[in-house]
Amino acid sequence: MTEPDVSGRPDVSGRPDVSGRPDVTTEQVIAHLPPSVLDQRMGIEIVEATRDRVVARMPVEGNTQPLGLLHGGASCVLAESAGSIAATIHGAPTHYAVGVEINCSHHRGVREGFVTATATPIRAGRQVATYHIEIVDDAGRSIATARLTCLLQPVEIDETAIRAVGRASSGSTQSTR
Repeated sequence: MTEPDVSGRPDVSGRPDVSGRPDVTTEQVIAHLPPSVLDQRMGIEIVEATRDRVVARMPVEGNTQPLGLLHGGASCVLAESAGSIAATIHGAPTHYAVGVEINCSHHRGVREGFVTATATPIRAGRQVATYHIEIVDDAGRSIATARLTCLLQPVEIDETAIRAVGRASSGSTQSTR
């Protein structure tokens, strides 16, 4: 019989379980994501986030090119935001997502309203996760489709925080400095 781990460290020694990570909810992952300045600037909001799909929307107004159409780069930002959040949910709590490749095909111009991106997994593996992102207008017409591939990086654990957690769980209040 092996002794239980009492170090206070989360067990991150094994590969992530590709069927979903234990002991973390989608809500916890979303709540702990740092705010994205770019997403805020572009008005991107998360409408739905589950392990099966992430839905995000963005206003067309303020994200147009000089002719008044939705800027293609804005569509890519929306796609990458939705796909990266989906990959982060998949990797949590032991891994975080870093986008390594995106492609986006633009099908139709849009001048007003909102566009909505839905990211669904093509392959959610242990080290790489790839998502299909469909972007539609308010009428449900396809505006763009994208594919995003993310590398899943192990979360680095802050040793100072681990010591603090260990002291807190043992009831000790003495400083180690």
